[in-house]
Amino acid sequence: MPQSQARSLVHPGGPRWLVQNPGMQTWSSHSPSSTPGSGRGKHRPRATVHREEDSEERNQGLVGAVEKGTIQHFLRLAQQGTEEKERERALVSLRRGLQHPETQQTFIWLEGSMRTLVGLLTSNQALLQLEAARCLHELSHSEQSAVAEACLPATSYLLTYLSGHSSDFISPHLTVLEALGYALSQLLQVKEAPEMIIPSVLGSTLPEHILRLLQPGPKLNLGVAVEFAWCLHYIICSQVDNTLLISHGGLSTLGLLLLDMAGAVQRTEDTGLELLACPVLRCLSNLLTEAAMEVVGGQNQLEDERVVAALFILLQFFLQKQPSLLPEGLWLLNNLTANSPSFCTSLLSMDLIEPLLQLLPVSNVVSILVLTVLCNVAEKGPAYCQRLWPGPLLSCLIGTLAFPDIEVVGQSLELLQLLFLYQPEAAKDFLQQSGVQVLERHQEEAQLQDRVRALQQTALHQ
Repeated sequence: MPQSQARSLVHPGGPRWLVQNPGMQTWSSHSPSSTPGSGRGKHRPRATVHREEDSEERNQGLVGAVEKGTIQHFLRLAQQGTEEKERERALVSLRRGLQHPETQQTFIWLEGSMRTLVGLLTSNQALLQLEAARCLHELSHSEQSAVAEACLPATSYLLTYLSGHSSDFISPHLTVLEALGYALSQLLQVKEAPEMIIPSVLGSTLPEHILRLLQPGPKLNLGVAVEFAWCLHYIICSQVDNTLLISHGGLSTLGLLLLDMAGAVQRTEDTGLELLACPVLRCLSNLLTEAAMEVVGGQNQLEDERVVAALFILLQFFLQKQPSLLPEGLWLLNNLTANSPSFCTSLLSMDLIEPLLQLLPVSNVVSILVLTVLCNVAEKGPAYCQRLWPGPLLSCLIGTLAFPDIEVVGQSLELLQLLFLYQPEAAKDFLQQSGVQVLERHQEEAQLQDRVRALQQTALHQ
């Protein structure tokens, strides 16, 4: 029997640039030796929330910390001001003050402050909504956990507001929606979220609205889609009820968006879609790990060849423009092929093994993921190994056996073991190309020596 089995990999549920979510199986997406930053996403890069400050504000620069009385004055003006411009200026001043930790602490302890802010958020005036959303944004990504947690009571109001705009969900102001999406994504990362926030989100109509915002087409707004794709990522990583998202067509929507992104990068180089690619790839990867996916018809929501073709278009784009996203795409390819012979067949029938092998030199983590995908294919049996073997695979594997990284070598050994088992001719070719001598380099390495001996025995007795 083969020593390895195809396996889906669960992506961590931490911040946008990857923090391990305790209790979840993970696979580093930077390098085998790197340790992702701690925390839960309070400092992930902001690429899309716009701050259209007027010239007066830009000239003034940052204000200092704001005292209790001044905060009360700003809130009173924002609520009761006679002119909309006056109310807006009050919120702008408050928001600038909330960039300071001292003002944040004062604000959250001020009775009725959060209720007032939420009330302004749900007003029917777009500019006031925008500034109230920006104020909530400043609070929700505070470095102080007490400040971010003070935003929790606002979540139910935020959900009510977002869920209550089904017929006109992307107006009157896209920037408001974008800022709200960012604020919600921050709230979804607090440690209480799986118990206090995400069940409410899943119990509302918001998941359907989020999926609607991610539907490809002329109405898709990149900034809004990026923020709500991250929201969806954090919801999925909580594992509260992912079958609900699948039953709402989550895989289908994300699969169509993947196809749309691939088409967009073919049409133009400067799309900005790499900002959207990371959360979409992670969402798809993690939904594919659901044990109950087939029960709710999830597997049928993705079309094999189109998805695989789109993913390889994106991998080529990442290779040229954004190499740091290659592991995200390969992670998805691994989860597609782990338990699906049809996706493995697509990989072979579309002659995509050689383009996959061309990614091996990029980095150790990319090499490991490429080799894992190939193990998934080989594990499916003799017919798959017979189609894998012709071509440059053997010379590539002899090359990866010379890598200094133990994980890369270990994964290469697993792949060779599967090939020797199902395709005996591979062992003969390996011996003819001095493969045994390459293996001897690793005989003294404690983590590899048992597998090296086993592979030597298999090769010599085929």
